[in-house]
Amino acid sequence: MRPVLVLVDHTATQRTVCRSTCALLTLARRLGPPTALVCGRADAAGVALLGRFGATRIAAVARPELDAHPAAARVEVLAHLARRTRPAAVLIASHRLGQEVAARLTARLGTGLITDVADLRMGAGGPVAVKSALEGAYRVEARVSGGTPVFTVRTDAVIPVAAPVEPEVRRVDVTFPPAVRAVRRLGRRPAGVELPPELATAAIVVAGGRGMGSQQSFGLVGALAEALRGIAGGSHTATELGWCPRRDQIDQLGTIVHPRLYLALGISGSVRHRAAMQHAETIVAIDRDPGAPIFDLAHLGVVGDVHRVVPELLAEIRRRKAQPVISSREVAT
Repeated sequence: MRPVLVLVDHTATQRTVCRSTCALLTLARRLGPPTALVCGRADAAGVALLGRFGATRIAAVARPELDAHPAAARVEVLAHLARRTRPAAVLIASHRLGQEVAARLTARLGTGLITDVADLRMGAGGPVAVKSALEGAYRVEARVSGGTPVFTVRTDAVIPVAAPVEPEVRRVDVTFPPAVRAVRRLGRRPAGVELPPELATAAIVVAGGRGMGSQQSFGLVGALAEALRGIAGGSHTATELGWCPRRDQIDQLGTIVHPRLYLALGISGSVRHRAAMQHAETIVAIDRDPGAPIFDLAHLGVVGDVHRVVPELLAEIRRRKAQPVISSREVAT
């Protein structure tokens, strides 16, 4: 069978393979034996996790160009592997970097691209992609008619299923073009300093909307995210008002998230915003409008003014952090 190329996602520290990769490997196994592309060092823990979810082969590339030019360098490596192995498909997570890599790769290979896929199966004419439309009201099936199909996958819609194998690890040697090889050092980061996780893979996300009222008040979003060791984001409206950077916009055209905890502050909950965060494990919403659509998704809803509720919540978090931790052994004695 022809292999299936899977682009591996790491956390921002490049130490842990993301859940999104496990979801990609789960779908890839339906199409053929997965080959996982690791852009960075393939450590023992990462290899073990990739093997646990069915990666029969691991292709590893560790070059400084992958950090200096993330999209362009990944496209070069994927194109190199695609030409050598003639895969049945290429699977990439549907986040901002993944969408850019997929679009460039499709142009490079002269093939077709299907984005935001929720499911995959092998059909008589090749891989068939299943997409969700109008918030799940319709399911659309599509396939690429020729060449190597490239899919970006909404990994939040896929439940990772393990299928342990012993992977074969190979180092890939790629010659990058001059534009990608032009690498210059921008700075240094002391060893041991943790970088914040990316919004798309964060376990805790705090997002603010129009209800925050102003740029100054939007600072409460960042303060709460910092207190919870999470990542701050914003709605489309907050981005348009200049309160939130475009890269942190959470909606169908921005970043799709699937955290363990999602806090929505002053967000009414438009269709495009709910589509990007509705698969969070736990959703907490704070808004003064009891009829806001966000409450239809929330597991816990607080009807109130965010300018009063959030400071009280921050004070409670600080109070609990200040309390001494009592171990189970101390309780037993």
